[in-house]
Amino acid sequence: MATTARPSEVTGRPAPARLTGAQRAALRHVRSVARAGAPPPGALPPDAAGLLATVRDHARITLNFHPDRLLADGRTLAESLAEDGVYRSQYETGLSNGSRTAFPGGLRDGWEDALFGGAYHAAGVRPAERPKYGALNLRQYPDGAAPRFGSCHVRLRPAVNARATFCHNDSHLGPAHLGTADSFAPVLAALLAEQPDAAALVRTLPHAPAPASPGRSLDAYVEAQVHGPLSLAEDAEALVLDPSFDGTETGRLLAEVAARSGTEVEWHTGFALRPHEVDAEFRGPVMVPLAARICSSYARRGVLDAEVLGRAAASVVREPAAWAQWGSRDEVLQYVKQLWHVLVRFGHPASGGRGNA
Repeated sequence: MATTARPSEVTGRPAPARLTGAQRAALRHVRSVARAGAPPPGALPPDAAGLLATVRDHARITLNFHPDRLLADGRTLAESLAEDGVYRSQYETGLSNGSRTAFPGGLRDGWEDALFGGAYHAAGVRPAERPKYGALNLRQYPDGAAPRFGSCHVRLRPAVNARATFCHNDSHLGPAHLGTADSFAPVLAALLAEQPDAAALVRTLPHAPAPASPGRSLDAYVEAQVHGPLSLAEDAEALVLDPSFDGTETGRLLAEVAARSGTEVEWHTGFALRPHEVDAEFRGPVMVPLAARICSSYARRGVLDAEVLGRAAASVVREPAAWAQWGSRDEVLQYVKQLWHVLVRFGHPASGGRGNA
């Protein structure tokens, strides 16, 4: 049964979302692991208490997603989001821009069993109860904390941190450093060991302006798992879009649901490449001819961007025979995903940035 999270089980302050028993158990488990793995003396700077409070109260989780990818029912993610303003997990949508194994017995299922102490594997737990994945955007990158997972992102309100769990690097790696908003020290210590300048960044979070340039972060991030429901109206601070969707049906749907939910719409500068600019080594030699094939079919200006890749991905799902020379449906979708990584890593700004809509 869903119950309102009690302050003592989260961060000592009320959390507005209603959490189920499984979701509360997942938070308790990660908190206990974090407290048992507290960093040794000297691993954190003298102002650690202030840093931890700043992360808790001011850091934003971003959830990167591709709005034009097709769900199992044939709708796009943007169409689903526009219907009720609810952001759903990969267990509900059947869609993932990371590991495509979010089903009982799949790899993602096994990772979650270990990460959350079996909380989501108890009898009667529904797919809708599973967490939603994002990353902690401590550097306030305009393309989100983990753009490898999507061209657009939802920026959550800091209050959502109270019902999130965190790990240093991606959860599929079996991370050793876990945390919650009120037990974040192991994650912060691991982050500072890898990125010593992160302490200075955290100190400026309440007042520093966001950088204009994208972070292009493909591998280095603090992963966040958000437990409980996520709605744009209650939990989102902004919906940040890629400029390639400006003037498209996808962009219109996202702008409309943002307006209905009272959520700001912002635009980052995007990523664009011409086929001859695609790196042949970063994700393998197939990227260059695939980029040329996609651009010849879908790019009106001969430029590869997020929207063009989305149309190609939809074609792979709807008419896989047209892509048979490139491999199976899943193989080609993997190539398209990797081509997006190339765009993030090497792409030029697609626009000068539009600011708030």
